[in-house]
Amino acid sequence: MWQGVIPAVTTKFTPEDTLDFKEMQRCFQYLMDAGCDGLIACGSLGEGPFLSHAERIDVLKLSKEVCGSKPALLTVAEASTKEACALAEKGARAGADGLMVVPSTIYHTNHQETIANLRAIAAAADLPVMIYSNRIAYRVDVTTDMLEELADDARFVAVKESSDDIRRSTEIINRLGDRYDLFTGVDNLAFEALTAGAKGWVAGLVVAFPHETVAIYKLIQAGRYAEALTIYRWFRPLLDLDVSSYLVQNIKLVEAMVIESNERVRLPRQPLQGEVRSRAEAVVRAALATRPVLPQLA
Repeated sequence: MWQGVIPAVTTKFTPEDTLDFKEMQRCFQYLMDAGCDGLIACGSLGEGPFLSHAERIDVLKLSKEVCGSKPALLTVAEASTKEACALAEKGARAGADGLMVVPSTIYHTNHQETIANLRAIAAAADLPVMIYSNRIAYRVDVTTDMLEELADDARFVAVKESSDDIRRSTEIINRLGDRYDLFTGVDNLAFEALTAGAKGWVAGLVVAFPHETVAIYKLIQAGRYAEALTIYRWFRPLLDLDVSSYLVQNIKLVEAMVIESNERVRLPRQPLQGEVRSRAEAVVRAALATRPVLPQLA
């Protein structure tokens, strides 16, 4: 149902800390023009937990408008099942094509609680769901056993696999075949996951480098692995910026340097400063100085 490069977009703010719709429209359209296959609004990179439900629905609506016929997904990542279901219902009414669902944040659910939480959210919206499994960031692991248990509900259509263990991708495919559309959610494991059989990439650095991200995906799909690997090796230092507690500030800094956006974040986050900023800027400057010429793609 879903495949390709689907960016987890950043949320843009004005100096007054309101949503900057004009800048989001520009940035989102840039991604779609580069060949991306949809958008995911208000995830971790999109500072979703720092937004009100109303703000998240507004970002979703803009994403939907820019995506056209391609899918626009809303991230649901709430502490309580009640709040998660309420947001899921709002997303459905606002026209979301699907949800990306993170198991309960704050409280770390056990196996039974995780299954029940995911089922309740899917039922509340009655939309296709991408299950977001990220045991590193959220400390709830949606295991292959859980995916098998959830497979009886057709609303669960995809998995964003972010366990940080590349073996998990093969494990899911071996156990469940093509029951789920498998996406990689770790930027600096993307080549490995896509060549292991993942159908898509929920990407972060794509927001500043969409043409390179799409090229890697399309080259792998065409079996042109050596060409894809050359671009990926150049991209890797940038992709490492996605795997950090500062991923939002890192990637917004990259957007500012590469596509002339801004790096405003919502408090308590603040833009990078000091040595952390200097290191990130150095990575971006080095990448821009050696940016590859992309091959022709069909």
